Amino acid sequence: MTIYLDHTIVPARNKLASAKLLADLLAVPWAETGAGPFAPVYVNDGLTLDFIETDEEFPVYHFCFRVEQEEFNSIMGRIQAAGIKYRSTVRGPDDMQINTQLGNVYWNEPEGHQWEMLTISYARPAR
Repeated sequence: MTIYLDHTIVPARNKLASAKLLADLLAVPWAETGAGPFAPVYVNDGLTLDFIETDEEFPVYHFCFRVEQEEFNSIMGRIQAAGIKYRSTVRGPDDMQINTQLGNVYWNEPEGHQWEMLTISYARPAR
């Protein structure tokens, strides 16, 4: 049996703003309401990020999106147009650089969650 991640819950202080921002940057659909109390972002045909609003403390999550080079360039353009600070390392200053060695970039959304985008997975060996 093949196992797929279907959805995950992303805590937020303002679920609508967080969901809309991510959906706009990735150019994917989202909805103000979904099943239950969620604002879903439909990342692809098989994965939904369900933003939920909370006043409780929550950890910062890290999500990495693997995209084709053309999509990477488009998303970077939207990140830059939105004035979002980004960096070339997982931790460190917002140097407004892309890591050309690994072909990835990191940014944090207003809730603190860390997003990463890359074109080739460094977490998995090529098949």
